Amino acid sequence: MRFTLIPLLFLCTFLKAQNNYPQDYFKSPLEIPLVLAGNFGELRSNHFHSGLDIKTQQRQGLNVHAAASGFVSRIKISHYGYGKALYITHPNGYTTVYGHLQHFNPEIEAYVKKRQYEKESYEIELFPQAGELSVEQGDIVAYSGNTGGSGGPHLHFEIRDKDEHPLNPMLFGIDIADSVKPTISNLYAYPIGDSSYVNKSNAKQPLRLIPLKSGDYVAENIEAYGKIGFAVGTTDRQNLAANKNGVYNIQTFFNGNKNFELDFRTFAFDESNYINRLIDYEIYKEKRQRVQKLFVDNNPLSMFDSVINNGYIKINDSTNSVYKIRVSDFKHNDTWVTLNIKGEKSDTFEVVKPKVTPYYIYKNQKTTLKEGNVTVDIYPDTFYDDFYIDFHVDNDTLKLDKDVIPLKKSITISYDVSNYADADKNKLYIAELLGYKNYPSYSPTKRKGDILYTYTKTLGTYALTTDNIKPTISPINFKDGQWLSNYRFLKLKIDDELSGISNYRATVNGKWILMEYDYKTKTLTHDFNDGVVTDVKNNLKVIVTDNVGNSSTFEALFYRK
Repeated sequence: MRFTLIPLLFLCTFLKAQNNYPQDYFKSPLEIPLVLAGNFGELRSNHFHSGLDIKTQQRQGLNVHAAASGFVSRIKISHYGYGKALYITHPNGYTTVYGHLQHFNPEIEAYVKKRQYEKESYEIELFPQAGELSVEQGDIVAYSGNTGGSGGPHLHFEIRDKDEHPLNPMLFGIDIADSVKPTISNLYAYPIGDSSYVNKSNAKQPLRLIPLKSGDYVAENIEAYGKIGFAVGTTDRQNLAANKNGVYNIQTFFNGNKNFELDFRTFAFDESNYINRLIDYEIYKEKRQRVQKLFVDNNPLSMFDSVINNGYIKINDSTNSVYKIRVSDFKHNDTWVTLNIKGEKSDTFEVVKPKVTPYYIYKNQKTTLKEGNVTVDIYPDTFYDDFYIDFHVDNDTLKLDKDVIPLKKSITISYDVSNYADADKNKLYIAELLGYKNYPSYSPTKRKGDILYTYTKTLGTYALTTDNIKPTISPINFKDGQWLSNYRFLKLKIDDELSGISNYRATVNGKWILMEYDYKTKTLTHDFNDGVVTDVKNNLKVIVTDNVGNSSTFEALFYRK
């Protein structure tokens, strides 16, 4: 009987929390039915998703409306991240954010381009004052696109409070059709400490899930003893899309008593550092499965609630216990997992022996590792635990353990390049070697005298790499000497094989022109509607520089009337 009461009590609390937010203040930013490619709080690479990714029917250029009246308080244009993004501050203290835009409405577009030409930069960040760019609810403020780090056309939509904390827009009445229960894909058990075990093993282990006709699950029965934690892999989807999105709430119950809750209602941006501690980072890196720990593993996330004994359970000998997991989406569709546990103390069980190396990291101390020409500086509070780390240098290749241990903040990797010829030093950079082919991926590298250094939040293999190859530049939609009177756009493709593109500059008849860079398609685009190309005969010059200073120049002549 007690388990029929728990959902009702939770639902009352849940609805009460939701009603704290204005329900009719914000309207939909799009004119089409809202279908999500991604929802609030879902687990992404190194961060929690801070808004709703609204599908735009695989199209760009849809009208984007102001969700409420206010003023444009921030405009940010970048090659990555949100691409072209607009921020509107509202009288009630909230701010709405619109990301991956194709372009802005004519007034805002003119405001932005004027300042881009003044700064001679495509990437720009602006903070208009109240009254400069006022909007009314429903005004068209922009058009949907695919700029920045977008994986396809969609609108990223956020609502933030006065402290710049993102909140789930669905709390404000932004409605998404959803009658589909979350899905559970993985369940793991974690014996905590040397004297705990599950099925006579001290190692974490996957548990088999048995799906029921109701959509719930029963896990295989286990025998256990001592302090135990669990982790679950789960996703949700809405009615009109097949995307596997995040869930809204996870609760656990031990013998009928709630002992853990994880709620994705809001978070602070600086908490994204802790996502790799919430998930089992090793499982994610090795199996590409995001399983969420149902215990507080030295993790300061604010999303934890109703936690007893840090979410762990204690299994005693000769007992029978029931552990339940409840996973909910925003529309209260629930999926339950039931696990029966028999307490069984054993004199013999498999013990996992920890890795031992010559190098030990104390999480609260600074550690410097040095071998040959390589130095690694690890600062206090970089790691969550004390542990033995693998550290080895072979010529210019650094092996710094494996990328299965999460970091809270960056470490510094430094190379002494004094033994290199002066002509070669400027072409060196530090690369992370990825995949079984050890592909060199540029790690932002700085130089101070004969020291090259980089900051990174990833363990793994690094190497000193040389880049003597210049970037490539090639026209896409025109040829040298061509008439372009009827063309709206001028397009070129730019690429760099090794260290990657650092910057570019384009001029026509010596005058700087704005070119938008899309790193996904490696395309530079100039819009002739900017009105800066006014001559009939035009000399185009494009200079592209990579991250070690290799530079290429492209020149062409074109005509316009």
